[in-house]
Amino acid sequence: MNKTDRRTFLRTTLGAAAGAFCATPGCVQPNRTMSVGQPRPCAPAAWRKHGVVLEATEDGEGTGIQSFTSPAEPLPGGRWRIWYTATGSQSRGIAFAEGVPGGPMRKFVAQCSAGDAPDAPFGLGNLPDGWRPKQVVHVPLRNGTHRIYFWAHGPEILRYLAADSDDGRRYRVVDPLRPVLYHPNDRAAQGVASPDGVMLRKQKSKARPVEEPLAVARLISNDASNIYQQADGTFELYSVGLVPVPRGDPAYIAHDNAPGLLRVIDRYTSADGLNFETRARIIQRDAQDPVDQQFYYLSVTRTPQGCVGMLGHYRCEAQTMDLEWCFSPDGTEWQRPLRQAWLPRGLPSEVDSYGIYANSRLVHHDGLWHLFYTGVNRSHNGKQSHGKPKQAILYATTPSIWA
Repeated sequence: MNKTDRRTFLRTTLGAAAGAFCATPGCVQPNRTMSVGQPRPCAPAAWRKHGVVLEATEDGEGTGIQSFTSPAEPLPGGRWRIWYTATGSQSRGIAFAEGVPGGPMRKFVAQCSAGDAPDAPFGLGNLPDGWRPKQVVHVPLRNGTHRIYFWAHGPEILRYLAADSDDGRRYRVVDPLRPVLYHPNDRAAQGVASPDGVMLRKQKSKARPVEEPLAVARLISNDASNIYQQADGTFELYSVGLVPVPRGDPAYIAHDNAPGLLRVIDRYTSADGLNFETRARIIQRDAQDPVDQQFYYLSVTRTPQGCVGMLGHYRCEAQTMDLEWCFSPDGTEWQRPLRQAWLPRGLPSEVDSYGIYANSRLVHHDGLWHLFYTGVNRSHNGKQSHGKPKQAILYATTPSIWA
């Protein structure tokens, strides 16, 4: 497709899609250009990569580990706590590791129970049997208690749950039948259309218990989610909306693992972090983007200058994932001046050669900005790789994230 044809297509298809995008209550126009005087990011070359700091070494860690959407927290003596997920069908789920990056790290895997939380360094209770937690987010609450969020996977189960703890050791799922978010494949979302009209299964699930309500449409989302408590005690959540495109549309990528669905970024807000009442579209492909551009996640770091976003820059045709820099004064209106990788992917011989997935936020500590991210050497659909497929947690630092 030549340049003129591509721009004509984008004006047509994106204009037609705007009705679906802005059908979401509270929708704002995304992707604004940078204003004069707005902060600018440091150059990609300012990042120093330190390589792999955590990888699968234990029984039950499956095919690899990831810190995607999970935080890293500094501890005394140069140590860190890195929250992570073990991947693969036989993995045991969520965990955290503690130690000095580059040295030995001790791992603590969540001990799960359908009853009370086990008395363990990381215990998780009230989680139904057969449900496996993934993509853990730890949020130290402003009242001194702790909360984790995670996606639960099980037979016809794919939902985002919250679990609370008084001591930061033993967590209890608040309500497994009333989650924070639903994936379209979850049993409670079957027969319910998302605000963008996505309904992967039209028939209601026969496995849904009678006491479990159907999903609320505005809470149906994809499973890449980042959640934060704000200074005023309220919560914001950035997750991925799915927008359908028909076969024959140039944005329909048949070899993607979700052909016919475009990934865009929505922002939710809540008073208590359990019931999210508002949802607005904040980032979507526009006429400056390639036709196969999608957005896989948004991790947000609040700074005195404003919100720095690490945006999952997903080129669906090539099946590559880059970390794109974006900026917002308040988390609602986002500028994307770079539209390319902020942290470069590695060489074909390196584990982050095919994709980079950010954790939940950057951390400014001891005079440096720290990023613990997941690197993969395989395509997103898993059909190609640079050598034997691998994924691990890597570490990078920069003196400043600003130009």
